[in-house]
Amino acid sequence: MAAGKVALVTGAGQRVGRALAEALAADGYRVGVHYRASAAGADDVVAGIRARGGEAEAFAADLGDASACERLVDAVYTRFDALDLLVNSAASMEKTRLGHTTAEAFDAIVALNLRAPFLLAQAAARLMPAGSAIVNIADHMAVEPWPDYSVHGIAKAGVMAMTRHLAAALAPDIRVNAIAPGFVLAPPGMPQERIDAFATETPLQRIGAPQDVVEALRYLLRASYVTGETLFVDGGRRVRP
Repeated sequence: MAAGKVALVTGAGQRVGRALAEALAADGYRVGVHYRASAAGADDVVAGIRARGGEAEAFAADLGDASACERLVDAVYTRFDALDLLVNSAASMEKTRLGHTTAEAFDAIVALNLRAPFLLAQAAARLMPAGSAIVNIADHMAVEPWPDYSVHGIAKAGVMAMTRHLAAALAPDIRVNAIAPGFVLAPPGMPQERIDAFATETPLQRIGAPQDVVEALRYLLRASYVTGETLFVDGGRRVRP
């Protein structure tokens, strides 16, 4: 049972992270709602959780700053006096075409999408009791290249490898798994015809929804004999002929 347990969800002020934070609160978790720029969204998530009788607090941090990661974990632990679940959902999805990507752009994407989840997990693990869990949000682009988002895909492939390494290092006390969503919520500005084409190319004939990722998270939290795995929630794109 999750009643009284504490979850930190990064990137929880918008999109999939928001759905995960709200679902965990509905399941009984007290939730640390992390955000960087989406303060209004985070405040709205917290207000909604509290209105439904839950407990939540918003925490601002720029996870591109390595030192902010440990500070965030410590702040959540200080506020709730516990930490049982870390969901690494914060990410950036910037266009990076080969031949036009600077070292600075590469480093910034990797810092948020790969380095930050590692540092957060490292900081959280020293505070978590036995039976805790870490869930990393990867991406289908780790195995399905999109030329416009190559560095994002590279970083998310690193998240999948990191998940296995953390699972080995933290067993048996802390389980570590990942979710690799497919097309869940279109990137801002994507033309509708491209979204429709992507759905048509997907075996299940639709794009994903945040609730699909929520259900994957709930499964991984129940599955006490599963660690080091990446669960693809991609509508079957990897089994296309």
